[in-house]
Amino acid sequence: MEDLAELRKAIERVELVDGHAHNIVALDSTVPFLSCFSEATGEEALSYAPHTINFKRSLREIAELYGCEKSFDAVQEFRQSRGLEAITAMCFKAARISTVLIDGGLELDKKFDNSWLEKFVPFVGIILRVERLAERILDEVKCFYSAYLVPGFLTLHPEVGDYFCTRNSINYSCSVAKVLGFKSIAAYRSGLEINTKVTKEEAEKGLNNVLQGEFKINWFTLQMSENCLFFGDKDLDLRLSNPLHLRNVLEDKRFSKSRIVLLHASYPFSREASYLASVYPQVYLDFGLAIPKLSFYGMISSLKELLDLAPIKKVMFSTDGCTFPETFYLGWFRKYIFLKCYFPKALEAGAKKAREVVFNVLQDTCTAGDLSVQEAITAAVDMFAGNAKEFYKLNVVEKPFNSKNFASPNSLTEEKHVSKEDLKLVRVIWVDTSGQHRCRVIPHKRFNDVVKKHGVGLTCACMGMTSAVDGPADGTNLSGVGEIRLIPDLSTRCKIPWVEQQEMVLADMHVTPGEAWEYCPREALRRVAKVLKDEFNLVMNAGFENEFFILKNVGREGNEEWVPFDKTLYCSASAVDAAFPVLNEAILALKSLNITVEQVHAESGNGQFEIVLGYTICTNAADDLVYAREVIRAIARKHGLLATFVPKYSLDEIGSGSHVHLSLSKNGENVFMPRSQSTEHGISKIGEEFMAGVLNHLPSILAFTAPVPNSYDRLQPNTWSGAYLCWGKENKEAPIRTASTPGVPDGAVSNFEIKVCDGCANPYLALASIVAAGIDGLRRHLRLPKPVDENPDNLKGEVQRLPCSLSESLEALEKDTLMSDLIGENLLTAVKGVRKAEIKYYAKNKDAYKNLIYRY
Repeated sequence: MEDLAELRKAIERVELVDGHAHNIVALDSTVPFLSCFSEATGEEALSYAPHTINFKRSLREIAELYGCEKSFDAVQEFRQSRGLEAITAMCFKAARISTVLIDGGLELDKKFDNSWLEKFVPFVGIILRVERLAERILDEVKCFYSAYLVPGFLTLHPEVGDYFCTRNSINYSCSVAKVLGFKSIAAYRSGLEINTKVTKEEAEKGLNNVLQGEFKINWFTLQMSENCLFFGDKDLDLRLSNPLHLRNVLEDKRFSKSRIVLLHASYPFSREASYLASVYPQVYLDFGLAIPKLSFYGMISSLKELLDLAPIKKVMFSTDGCTFPETFYLGWFRKYIFLKCYFPKALEAGAKKAREVVFNVLQDTCTAGDLSVQEAITAAVDMFAGNAKEFYKLNVVEKPFNSKNFASPNSLTEEKHVSKEDLKLVRVIWVDTSGQHRCRVIPHKRFNDVVKKHGVGLTCACMGMTSAVDGPADGTNLSGVGEIRLIPDLSTRCKIPWVEQQEMVLADMHVTPGEAWEYCPREALRRVAKVLKDEFNLVMNAGFENEFFILKNVGREGNEEWVPFDKTLYCSASAVDAAFPVLNEAILALKSLNITVEQVHAESGNGQFEIVLGYTICTNAADDLVYAREVIRAIARKHGLLATFVPKYSLDEIGSGSHVHLSLSKNGENVFMPRSQSTEHGISKIGEEFMAGVLNHLPSILAFTAPVPNSYDRLQPNTWSGAYLCWGKENKEAPIRTASTPGVPDGAVSNFEIKVCDGCANPYLALASIVAAGIDGLRRHLRLPKPVDENPDNLKGEVQRLPCSLSESLEALEKDTLMSDLIGENLLTAVKGVRKAEIKYYAKNKDAYKNLIYRY
């Protein structure tokens, strides 16, 4: 039904408001990531988590979000390599999070305070857990006589938040204005059968017992204020957690004007909660439906029971997201009853499963004739967002809901309020053997209907083309006969930041859908990375430094002449000012694509800049580099300029490289660094063997990292490009140098840099050749020679010169059997054929290198 399709769009694309969550912890917290999928505690109990339906379902959904292998280890490696900020941004963006209310009273190892989340959502509010607050207050003042304390506790009211935030008792760094309500966990300490007639003497006795360590704080033993609270925790007694026990509170005149929210569908008492909401004006309901221990149909049943009697205007959404950003994306739901107080504001979360459940429930109401489709759409938007915004007095500018105003939830990088229908074209991008970016542009509807699953046809000749000629080179074994399929990798699909109504996606090359083509560069990198993982349980991480020139056209009468747009020097502030419109827009675009920019500065050449990208798994680093090049070139074009990554756009100018920093990790830990500082070079044995393999094969690696004759115009002595076969410690003239990140102990090495890579390289093939060389070093336990700690040009005769031309590096590659074994003989044949054609063409056409600015 077309109308039901509109209902699905409304549910999938509305931004949610969630009223309850907890803090996120650091990646090195002692809280095991396995607890993301289970309520169990302890190593033995958690060991059964992988055998639950929730684990299998949630792991699959997280892996699909991250675009990694669907295994627990792969997800963990992705988390470690990307970093917590990157994965949090991915989860919150995919979940469509706008506002978060945090109960910071849950004690977690290495948890971040609320301000940390403000980097990912516009507003972070505070829910004060009253018992935790009271316990902290008592810890600070328990030396006083309890009879003095009791009156203070009995008269506490919301202004206690002022004390709370001022004293930082529970690590809240937000202002008092962000304290939006109170929470009590009385449900698991005494149950919900609450005595509303507590005397002062009883309260004083209870407080004395607490001070003597006999009991824990029960807020309602000490006070029954006019401010409603919510209760609950995992240790509750279900016999006393039925919300019908709250009748004493609900019928107490002191609470007649309060607004109380029963959290998480009051599972397993959803019907009772629905009844209370229907007969008590102050009772509201909350549902958090991604319930780990319920089946999909159990979730549906719970929501249906909740909506049996309850007014739709009194139903709101939450996730109880906790500890890990993935719980916000999936929608964490604790299977216990909570009772929540009045809040002026609330939180959002984007529980993936909740959207599916709400659609199924409302679809049934439409089919049964209970609601029209438009009424169901209104109900969905109200339950997910509208009711909470009104209830919590959220100061948000509302727009009338129209499903065509919202973007697809599947894209991690799209802007808000942009629909699939408005995204008219999709660019399917690949990088060929010569390192050129190419794309097919597909109408959006056809992409979704056909290409997404079956791909788009492409001639086999595509991987035999050079930087000069759009035709297969001799010796590549590729021709215009035969066709492969470009299959989009949907994990890379995103909104193009610099142009309206377009998306882009990176593609894999398949013989038929599901069968990788042996010439596919992305598959080549995955293949060697898998060998590294399978044989040594290692992952290579990478981060690229992109050097490029920004040129302006000064040609006249139809003649083009490109010159640097600026003439400032290395790290010039005025250069950044001059290029700010381009650099700022490029950085914002990269951020929208979840690509981390670590640093930007002016380089030594006139009009030359460098953008340093974040460190991540090598396969993702290559993807990020492709998108970064696309962004920088496109933004420059928008400003009437030309950005080029060519190694040597002018023989009189400084060259541009694409240096890459590399390290190894095992189970998320950097193992390039030694466990002790007693090693000869400050590198672990594993790190030294890997790096020695790279150094040993560097002449043949050049055929991948410096793939055009112009590359060797850059690789000259005394230009900091690395012209000799050696390595050094922080030696800018060495092609390989060791480096350390801030915080690394003195003498220890965290990574190494390869300087002989440039912007013409296909990043997948370049990294694949490096991984292959490193594997050889590990297999043969190679050792590094002594480092060169001076300019190697002063040691002529002692240090071997690296290939001075593409011909020489190709000769080295011809002799290197390792590359054939690991990268693949047919792909290597194509690489050699293209390189030979490059050599031949540019030898005949001496000025042809000048056209490379249009290609790279």
